[in-house]
Amino acid sequence: MNLKQLSHMLSLSQTTVSRALNGYPEVNEETRRRVMDAAKRHGYRPNPSARRLATGKSGMIGYVLPTGAAVDIDPHFVEFLSGLGDYARSHELDLVLSPADADDQETTYRRIVANRQVDAVYISSPRPADRRLALVNTLGIPFIVHGRSEGFDFDYPYLDIDNEGAFHEAARLLIQLGHKRLALINGDDRETFAIHRERGVRRALAASGLALGERHICSLTMTEENGYRAARRLLEQSEPPTAIVCSSLIMALGVVRALRDLGLAIPGDLSLVAHDDVFPWLRPENFPVPLSTTRSSIRLAGARVAERLAARISGLEEGARGEVWPVDLVIRGSVGGAPG
Repeated sequence: MNLKQLSHMLSLSQTTVSRALNGYPEVNEETRRRVMDAAKRHGYRPNPSARRLATGKSGMIGYVLPTGAAVDIDPHFVEFLSGLGDYARSHELDLVLSPADADDQETTYRRIVANRQVDAVYISSPRPADRRLALVNTLGIPFIVHGRSEGFDFDYPYLDIDNEGAFHEAARLLIQLGHKRLALINGDDRETFAIHRERGVRRALAASGLALGERHICSLTMTEENGYRAARRLLEQSEPPTAIVCSSLIMALGVVRALRDLGLAIPGDLSLVAHDDVFPWLRPENFPVPLSTTRSSIRLAGARVAERLAARISGLEEGARGEVWPVDLVIRGSVGGAPG
């Protein structure tokens, strides 16, 4: 079925049907739903070239993918991409990945915007005063940031979780259980999420007259091996921590392995809390001791970013609205009173 046939069947103009399928705000919700239901029922798929000619839109969301020897495929990114892809697929949107030198992503952003390859872009893993954000804000293309940056004199649209609040609550729980020597195994502290998580732990400690010593913080790429190495370094000190807050379940796998190798028990010797991005293949309740977590689904965040990008493309969302999701603290068996 083509657009002309679908329009004739619905007794609507081709322009109205096209606009309904592409989410234009001037089409009322009843008409939009009627068109979408008919298109789905009859297997209508818009011709990409015709859609671009009719609407001036490509139906594509862009992401600049940093590449190079120093760049690893991050399972957190893959899970986010799965959520974004689920939404995009069900709403007739495509995702375009444009590879770029990790140290010069701005050139690629300029190229894809100049060539009108995509209708919108999203930026992930932002850093303070992120150059990508500063550039895209001037290019006149709809965008969303997954996470937050700092140090700008303008507002921008973003979706983030309350990283500072989550790690503040995790640290506060451990302090209430009597722990005075807390350690933080964090992600890359050049990225804003890690800065916020450290800020939350420090704030909780300061409220009780405690401090996060430099020997009790590790900032690393979030892998299992880095979690293991960080835990060994922390636990082999003369005054090891009695509790660890960890930025990822993947890193927590390494922490648990280090504890096993050192003959230490959870929570008898060490209490452990980690952040759970809700991976379907890694569940905190299946750890040897069910793991206490701060919890927020990164897959749902991907779907929400796609939803907001679609709204910005169609004109349903405008402005520089920030969206911060609260984070759940889930208490399981990995936390207990401070030893001794």
